[in-house]
This record gives sequence, C-alpha cells and structure tokens, in this order.
Amino acid sequence: MNIAVLGAQWGDEGKGKIVDLLTPHFGVVARYQGGHNAGHTVYVHGKKFVLHLIPSGILHPGVRCVIGNGVVVDPQALFTEIDELARLGIEVGDRLVISEKAHLILPYHRELDVLSEARRGERRIGTTSRGIGPAYEDKIGRRGIRVCDLVDTKALADEVRENVHARNQIIKDNKMDWRAVYERLLADGERMRRWTGDVSLMLAEAMQQGTRILVEGAQGTMLDIDHGTYPFVTSSNASVGGACTGLGIPPKAVHGVLGVAKAYTTRVGEGPLPTELHGEMGERLRESGQEYGASTGRPRRCGWYDAVAVRYAVRVNGIDALALTKLDVLDGLPSIDICTGYAVGSRTLTEFPADLNTVGPCEPVYESWPGWTTPTRGVTRFEDLPVEARRYIARLEEVSGVPMAIVSTGTDRTETIIRRDSIAAQWFPDVSVSAV
Repeated sequence: MNIAVLGAQWGDEGKGKIVDLLTPHFGVVARYQGGHNAGHTVYVHGKKFVLHLIPSGILHPGVRCVIGNGVVVDPQALFTEIDELARLGIEVGDRLVISEKAHLILPYHRELDVLSEARRGERRIGTTSRGIGPAYEDKIGRRGIRVCDLVDTKALADEVRENVHARNQIIKDNKMDWRAVYERLLADGERMRRWTGDVSLMLAEAMQQGTRILVEGAQGTMLDIDHGTYPFVTSSNASVGGACTGLGIPPKAVHGVLGVAKAYTTRVGEGPLPTELHGEMGERLRESGQEYGASTGRPRRCGWYDAVAVRYAVRVNGIDALALTKLDVLDGLPSIDICTGYAVGSRTLTEFPADLNTVGPCEPVYESWPGWTTPTRGVTRFEDLPVEARRYIARLEEVSGVPMAIVSTGTDRTETIIRRDSIAAQWFPDVSVSAV
C-alpha cells in the first residue's frame, strides 16, 4: 500500500517527523514538488536533522529516496545538504534518485525572485527568495533547464546563453556572464550524474516488485498554487494531485492520504490567516512551539486551530486521517479556542472561500474548550493523555471530518501516539511506537 503524507494547513505542520516515523514501513520515500524552500525538521534521539530537498526517509538505512520531476532543484543547495548529512553520519550513497526531468534553479532565478518581491511592494508574497517561483515560471514558459539537459553540452550552452541574456535585459545595473553559469552547470552535472534517473520508471518497477512507496509533500494545501490562498501561495501543487504529476505515477497508485495538521495554526510570510493571534498569546505559541522557519529562521504567525481550512484540505485531498502534531505546545493553557466558521457581515461561512476579499475581513467564529495542566509531552498512549486533551482531540475530529490517527506529543520520533483503533494501525499493523 502506497500512502501520501501532506500538509493540511499552511505548511510547517511537522510532516518531516511523520514521514520519518513511518518510513520503516516503506522501501521508497518520494518527494513530488517544491524546492529547498521546504524545511523538514526531524529529531532522532536528541539529534536534529533539517532537510530541504532530500526526503526525510534518508535517515533510515536501506530506504531509497526520490526527488521527482515536480521538484525544482538548486544543485548547490542539494550538494550542501548531502555534505551536511555526511557530516552528521548519514551517507546518501546510491539511495538517492533525482528525476532527469526535474528543473534546475540557477543563479539568475534567485536574483529575479528578489527583484519580483521588491517590485510588489506592499503586495509582496513573502517568498523565501531562493529562486523557486522564477524556476517554475521558466518551466511553464518552456525555457527551463532540466537535469537531463546537462548531458548535451552544446544545447545547454545555447539555453544558458539565451536565459542569461534575458536576465541581463531585466537587471541592467550588473551583467551576468553566461559562461560562468555554464561552467558551473557542467561541474554540477558531473556530480549529479550518479543520482540521476527515470523516476517514473523506477517507481513503476518498484511497485511491480511489491515495494511500498511513501509519497512526501512539501508546504501545505493552503499554499497550493491552485487550491491555496492565491496569490499568497507557493509555485507548485502541494495537494495530492501534485503527487501524480510530480512523480509520474497514476492516481490509482496512491492508496491512502494522511494529512498533517498542528493542534493550532501557523503560516510564514504574507497572506490571510483568519485565526492569527496578536500579542501575548501569539507570542506564547510561537516561543513554546519554537515557531521559526527551518529554512529561513523567519518567525511564524500563530493562531488557533482553523477547522474551516483543515476541513477544506480534507475534501480537496481526500484525506483519510490526520496526524495531529505539537499537542504538547498547548500544555498549561487555561482554555483553547477552535475556529468552526467565518463571520462575514450577516453570514457565517463554514466552507473556505476563494475570494481573499472575503477571507481578509472575516471574523473567526470560536468555540472555547478547557485546557489541561497535566503535561502531554512524551506521552505514548492515548489513554494517558489528560481527559481535557482527549476531549479537545475528539472535537477536532468532529469539526475536521476525519479521525486523528496519529498524535505527536514532542519533537522526537518516539514521542508519538499511533491509535490502534485508527486507519493508521491498518496501514502500519507492525508499528513499533507505543499505541492504544
């Protein structure tokens, strides 16, 4: 059985930990979209690993990791990540496969990203300025450079020359030398060659052999280019549809979808966040949850759990169950709010609207639930959670429309509850984490 794990909010939900936790039950972990703007943080026995391009499954020996054609790859960021993993004792070796159809992020993409944000002024998107958007623009504009293009050096020289010339027409105060970009790409191609392959074919052969595949998404549904809070979104399809186009697998190859959601809500950058908290409570969630971007270090905006957004993500992705993360961050709060609708004038919306002019001025409709004083940190059995925490989770299940199959109670892989009465137990019957 192949399972997709993806974000059900605005990203940063804790997908890295969940993927790492489930990886032992799979032979392949495959990333399908985004770039090194993603930051998946995993703690193993107190050691911190931050992954940007390479799937979180790389921390498990014997597991093959795939970077699909839907991902945009910055070669230098990739090499930095591989070298850092080696420094931490994790050898990538031949376990990594990068799609020959994946598009590359080049130096001029980063420059154009910064320029685009500056031109937007107050309407800036809040990107990481790492060239992700411009690389996807070149892909759609049919002028992108793919991993496989590094083989044909003559054609590559022509493509680089044309693209750098176009860059120089836009940024005129300093000229970029296309030859330097070309020479760098040749060297990058030599190092990448051992990891390059036909990902679609490799995954098809793996499935024919009975190998289970864990599909890993980056960012979150509310940042999806089609289904998110446009234009304040990422440049790719973070929802489950991106798994098929980003890996070259058919829809029927995805047998289940596990969404990941925090016990509250966060987002980085600009755009609407209906439940955003300002002042003391927002600061308290940020500091307690260490809500700073794994890729950029930017502080995340924090708010109460938004059931409208999560319920929307459940519908768009066909989510079977949710993994609830950072429950322990709510420890000690006297009360906790859940947003169940948006008040807009005389109306109360229970479905997420497309028009941001509706989302922006809306007022969240809250239910207030009692908090708990007994710590949940490190709890591994659902029955050992405080009764108030169990009631909170039960209400989240009701308003989100799906069960909470996994509950994370801390940063480490072992600080997790997998509920025996959930679909997760059917998917992973031999799971080794303590559960009920």
